Amino acid sequence: MTNTPNWFKSSYSNNGGACIEVATNLLPIHVRDSKHRTGAVLELRPATFASFVTGVKNGQFRTR
Repeated sequence: MTNTPNWFKSSYSNNGGACIEVATNLLPIHVRDSKHRTGAVLELRPATFASFVTGVKNGQFRTR
């Protein structure tokens, strides 16, 4: 692993501006808002990130 995050967006992202970017090459996993690349970064344990992804897939975070 390297100390530089390798950021990527989901292939499902439609580039509408409401995206997150993830760097899985670091531990803990790094997550940031794609619109604010110099802003805050969340650092999540792999199990926590996996739970988040499962919640997204199950529709637990829908706001519309």
